[in-house]
Amino acid sequence: MDTGSIAWGLTATALVLFMTPGVAFFYGGLVKAKSVVSMMMMSFGALGLITVLWILYGFNMSAVDGPTQFAGNPFSDFGLGSLATGETGNLDLLGATYGATFAIITVALISGAVADRAKFGSWMIFAGIWATLVYFPVAAWVWGGGWIMSLGETLGLPGVIDYAGGTAVHINAGAAALALALVLGKRIGFQKGITKPHNVPLVLLGASILWFGWFGFNAGAEWLNGLANVGLIVVNTLGATAAAILGWLIVEKIKDGKATSVGAASGAVAGLVAITPACANLEPGWALLLGVVAGAVCAMAIEMKFKFGFDDSLDVVGIHLVGGLIGTLYLGFFAIGTGLFVGGDLGQLTVQAIAAFAVLIYSFVVAFLLGLAIEKTIGFRVKNEDEVAGIDTSVHGEEGYALANV
Repeated sequence: MDTGSIAWGLTATALVLFMTPGVAFFYGGLVKAKSVVSMMMMSFGALGLITVLWILYGFNMSAVDGPTQFAGNPFSDFGLGSLATGETGNLDLLGATYGATFAIITVALISGAVADRAKFGSWMIFAGIWATLVYFPVAAWVWGGGWIMSLGETLGLPGVIDYAGGTAVHINAGAAALALALVLGKRIGFQKGITKPHNVPLVLLGASILWFGWFGFNAGAEWLNGLANVGLIVVNTLGATAAAILGWLIVEKIKDGKATSVGAASGAVAGLVAITPACANLEPGWALLLGVVAGAVCAMAIEMKFKFGFDDSLDVVGIHLVGGLIGTLYLGFFAIGTGLFVGGDLGQLTVQAIAAFAVLIYSFVVAFLLGLAIEKTIGFRVKNEDEVAGIDTSVHGEEGYALANV
């Protein structure tokens, strides 16, 4: 492989890793000031734990030998010793590291659903077990030769399209977030407008880092393909995200009378989520339409938690689950060559729907049972008095802002 492609693989890996601190900033700005350390630590805790687990056995689980297998053998190359000493070890280890960054951010995304009320230790236990039981196998299903990757061949239909993680990352994380929100219950005094972002610039900074890193997220794997489709991927990543900002702000203006900066940041993330599975398989015009739809629908979807009574603190469900579903199913209509409205038939939509809802159901069930087990044993939620006071000092012994009179 040429050195330019390898250099892009290394750069993309760094970009995607940078996205997890971006999540920390984005989520941290959205919570109250007394919970910002706790919120950001959940992302950094995931970064530490999931990296170690991926190197020990997660990468081994992320590929299977046939479509009927659940995941790879976690002990087949424990600690990646054989991979490191193989003839192609240099490239293989770079690929493994790139894959680790996806695992890390998928877990970190879930934390937004339990902001202001989760114990750090319980979160870390959940994160490690959920990654082992859900993310690592689902990565194998989607990208590692598993049943989703083989679904089209099995059914005699087009193959499932999930270029960068609509199912494996966003639907997966969003479903788990919904499960945890139900297990931990509502924050004290939960109602519309009870809490506002304590630091709007931090939210915008986080969203900007995410958008920056997302070019590695979507176009990163092209280092393995000689950068053959990188132009289409990057223009779609830019265009859909920009269009989603507009879609979100239009809905926000109509609904609330004002277009907000937090809405613009949230719209950008919604667009990034939606274009993730579709970035390499849409013409740019259809990518723009996807962005507008995702921004508008997700802006309305975040109201679901008030209608249905679940407290998804930072709208992981409304943005990542809904946005991931939109992007994944949209391919059934507009994927180049196979979408229903661009020369194909219902086959693409069929396999997209099967993959999306299979991952949704599996992730939700495992996350719900795991979260419930933790809550009933060691406890997942902090004490009410700690939640009211702010959990930074009680959980971490720190304050996000040490203000002193001078």
